[in-house]
Amino acid sequence: MKRRVHYTWLVFRALYELARYEVMIALRGFGFIQGHLKRQSIAAKAAGPGLQEIICNAVLLATCLYWKPVLCLQRSVCAVRLLRRYGISAKLVIGYRPAPFFSHAWVEVDGRVVNSSAAYQSRMRVLCVV
Repeated sequence: MKRRVHYTWLVFRALYELARYEVMIALRGFGFIQGHLKRQSIAAKAAGPGLQEIICNAVLLATCLYWKPVLCLQRSVCAVRLLRRYGISAKLVIGYRPAPFFSHAWVEVDGRVVNSSAAYQSRMRVLCVV
């Protein structure tokens, strides 16, 4: 029962982060979000086994429940903020393919993609790491 309550709390927290992203991007732009992520510290909490996967699943469920379509950048910013809040050293990576142009954002923990396909990591050029 306790795990279910914790997971539900993570989903609500992810919904809050998605809404927060919407407000910040509208009022301040991506530069503000990028600067905030650069300054965000990683919590001293010890990450329990499987917590990283639980957080990513909660973010994924929150994107399904969100009232607007959620793109990869919004989902990745939300995941990075939550992972760092729970003591997991996560990085936001934005990559692109020049021709035909395509861009994508994903989250890496210890060099491993955690919220998207690992194929993006090998097939795209890195534009930004936060």
